[in-house]
Amino acid sequence: MTTTRKLSGRARKAVLLVHVLSAAAWLGIDLALGILIVVALSTEDTGTAGVAIQAVDLFAIWPMFGASVVCMISGAVLGLGSKYGLVRYWWVAIKFVLNAGMSLLIAFSLRPGVAEAAGIGRRMLAGDPAAVIPPDVLYPVVVAPTLLLFAYFLSVFKPWGRIRRPAEPVKGRRDLVGAV
Repeated sequence: MTTTRKLSGRARKAVLLVHVLSAAAWLGIDLALGILIVVALSTEDTGTAGVAIQAVDLFAIWPMFGASVVCMISGAVLGLGSKYGLVRYWWVAIKFVLNAGMSLLIAFSLRPGVAEAAGIGRRMLAGDPAAVIPPDVLYPVVVAPTLLLFAYFLSVFKPWGRIRRPAEPVKGRRDLVGAV
């Protein structure tokens, strides 16, 4: 039997506050990123498009990655310090996997793509007529907020229950030790 050290009421509230605020910051940064990318893709003015896409590179990646890591660590502390655990309930395990996967995508997939788009923005501002922002930069700003909102849904509604039910004692079975 494993014992879980529970967080005290105050500690749990403090960690929960950090978790909620980091998740909110992450979603907010993601939405700001989306606004800048939509502006960059929809404007006819190359100066506005160039500045908007460069702004994404300046503020989005590291603050978003930082918020995702703080969210993951605080979520792990909450899981380990509560009855929910990290892998006892489906909703917690799915949130943890989503968070880890999205954090890795920010660092290893989004970061290089945003850096490349910022280079295109610099070329646009320099007057390069061949510089065009690729429309695939829109995918992360649709997928990421959708996944984050799904994680919020999981936090509120806690669907699917336990991953494994605790073992129930078998009725009518006697212990064989000492039966002889």
